[in-house]
Amino acid sequence: MSGQRMSGLRITYLALAIWGAVHPMYWFVTYMQQTGTGLAGLIDAWYVNASTTGLTWDLTIAAIALTVWIVAEVQARRNWQALIAIPATFCIGVSCGLPLYLFLRTRPV
Repeated sequence: MSGQRMSGLRITYLALAIWGAVHPMYWFVTYMQQTGTGLAGLIDAWYVNASTTGLTWDLTIAAIALTVWIVAEVQARRNWQALIAIPATFCIGVSCGLPLYLFLRTRPV
């Protein structure tokens, strides 16, 4: 990719992926530090009431749909590098995984 500039759209996707990794993680780490409950306590908090449970399921379903899309497109496009968006989605969140996948998908071929 030497000599080529990234498009504004790709820069936007990359910026959103970074923001989607850092911003939610800040709140997750803050919560775990404040409560001292660690990851198990964080996950328990996702199901503390109907509102958070609904949001948790909303994001889980979106993550599964994104994974299906990524796998289908990777098989068709042979863009194996894009598979990294799957663990990013489930380990960090859809707010990172989706823009990361779009960033990887829109690279020049």
